[in-house]
Amino acid sequence: MSGALQAVYKNHRSFSVPPVLVNYLVVAGGAGALIGGGGAGGFRTGNPEIFSSFTVTIGAGGLGNAEPGGQGSNSVFSTITSAGGGAASLAQNGYAGGSGGGGDASDSSRTGGAGNTPSTSPSQGNNGGTNFVTASYTGGGGGGAGAVGSNATTSNGGNGGAGSASSISGSSVNYAGGGAGGTYSTGGTATGGTGGGGNAGSPGQAGTANRGGGGGGGASRAGGNGGSGIVILSYPSTYPDLTSIGAGLTYAKTTSGGNTIYTFTAGTGTVTV
Repeated sequence: MSGALQAVYKNHRSFSVPPVLVNYLVVAGGAGALIGGGGAGGFRTGNPEIFSSFTVTIGAGGLGNAEPGGQGSNSVFSTITSAGGGAASLAQNGYAGGSGGGGDASDSSRTGGAGNTPSTSPSQGNNGGTNFVTASYTGGGGGGAGAVGSNATTSNGGNGGAGSASSISGSSVNYAGGGAGGTYSTGGTATGGTGGGGNAGSPGQAGTANRGGGGGGGASRAGGNGGSGIVILSYPSTYPDLTSIGAGLTYAKTTSGGNTIYTFTAGTGTVTV
């Protein structure tokens, strides 16, 4: 144990084990799409001290081709909550969420939903894009963790906002890309944001599972589902393995670069250090 950790432990004598400095990644479920693209799930990272038990919950992706498109569900690690992505809504403004949904196709201007809702610092996501009022009926792109969703054009939906990269798993992976906006008649060719955002099409493409990507917009509002979220915890392998993991959680344990890494991909449950 480092000198700094020893000093912290001396100030917490009531705990039976030393505190563990845990790096975390918490990505919520992405939202489903209609013609407007689904917003990505919230993306949060940090490294708090953990002393005892905590809850882990993996957010599900929202349903596409529904009215409104389904909001993504929150992912949770201890006191950290990443908000589910904001959905598209039938001929309406996009919904707010971790990242905002794209404005849906309409004969009026429909703005994208607000990202980073509720507000966190650093920001967990970005706004969705605006539709374009045209005979082609095009929808805005969903927001991503790293960028806003693009506004639609006269002939095509907006691209999904780019996600953000994390190397917590031992290699760099992009998460939380926004879903692309589509067009009413053909679905369009806009692309989802890097990080699992679904492409537009006929129907729209689903967001990638365990990346938190938003669903892509589709023809006749047949948008794709959002991708499920993920929680990853990493700490020095000089610490022992976690004591217990709730039976409701699906996970894998790996090691990389002197760290022990737990990757949770589904479910909810209590974890004890």
